[in-house]
Amino acid sequence: MQADKSEPLIAIVDDDPNMRETLSALMRDSGFAPTCCADIAGFHALGDPPPVDLALIDLRLRGESGLTLAIHIRERYEIPIVMLTGVGDEIDKIIGLETGADDYLIKPFNPRELVARIRAVLRRYGHGTARPSVSPGQDIAFGTLRIDVQSRRLLDTEGEEIPLTNAEYRLLEYFAKNPDRVIPRPELLEELGSDMQRYVDRTIDVLILRLRRKIEKVPSKPVHLQTRRAQGYIFHLAAT
Repeated sequence: MQADKSEPLIAIVDDDPNMRETLSALMRDSGFAPTCCADIAGFHALGDPPPVDLALIDLRLRGESGLTLAIHIRERYEIPIVMLTGVGDEIDKIIGLETGADDYLIKPFNPRELVARIRAVLRRYGHGTARPSVSPGQDIAFGTLRIDVQSRRLLDTEGEEIPLTNAEYRLLEYFAKNPDRVIPRPELLEELGSDMQRYVDRTIDVLILRLRRKIEKVPSKPVHLQTRRAQGYIFHLAAT
């Protein structure tokens, strides 16, 4: 299981042996070092803390839930999580967001998209290629924070990154590029992707709550990301 330091180690947790083999081959072909686990116990057997750079977890494990493992990881380790879920498991996606998963993808998935998502998550945790330098016109500033659009990062006044999941970043960038305009929930849903067609309110609410915790000084009294009851949300670059 020991991998070269240049190859991020990906733990694949899936009870389907064919899927494990497929994902393992995809990871190797993409420059990652995979290690496979058939169940939650298999992941725990990797060690404490587990020597992995990212956990790729199937939500529908036989006889147990991948959400249980995701919660365990989030409570104890700084290991990024990408979840795989079946078509129609919308409630799992919502719960997955609440447990702090960094991203999720629906089966069947495009292999290139999965690899791209994993690389993006690893970059946010400091793995992969060096951070690109800031280019003129690639920043959106609001309050004491700024969005580096080129590198898809949220930075504080010291230039330190404030970690965001893929969905959080996509919403924040969309808000920042459409300031001072009330944006209805269906429009936000469309921005997240057509795979999220149910539980719209709940999904958006979870993401908005998590975003406010990261960008607002007092999340319960937001000055940037505000609610317009029965209309949607509005984002102010300057405090109002």
